Amino acid sequence: MSIGEEFREFIQRGNVIDMAVGVIIGGAFGKIVSALVDGVLMPPIGLATGGVDFAELMIPIGGTIEAPVTLNYGLFIQTVVNFLIIAFCVFLLVKGVNRLKRPEPAPAPAGPPEDVQLLTEIRDLLRRS
Repeated sequence: MSIGEEFREFIQRGNVIDMAVGVIIGGAFGKIVSALVDGVLMPPIGLATGGVDFAELMIPIGGTIEAPVTLNYGLFIQTVVNFLIIAFCVFLLVKGVNRLKRPEPAPAPAGPPEDVQLLTEIRDLLRRS
């Protein structure tokens, strides 16, 4: 089998296509959640903290006035908040998909066959008498 044929077979497998679709949808979903975090959630959080923009929080640790060297801890805080919100959204999405995939509950087991049930009733009647 040539490399071209092997590659074609590899690409045509369902897992590769599914993975590609997942990566594309995941990228789009990440952009949606980032827009939600940056445009909707962080402004009220910044307002609640006195107008602090987390991305601008930093500590100068050296350098010059023109080119300071800073420790950008605010950017780290912003990234952690983004991650937590994205992780929570993915959790809710997976939870919803799993709920849709949940199998139907198994039907209750059928009772004993009619002849066995009749024999059981006869046995119980004989015991009482």
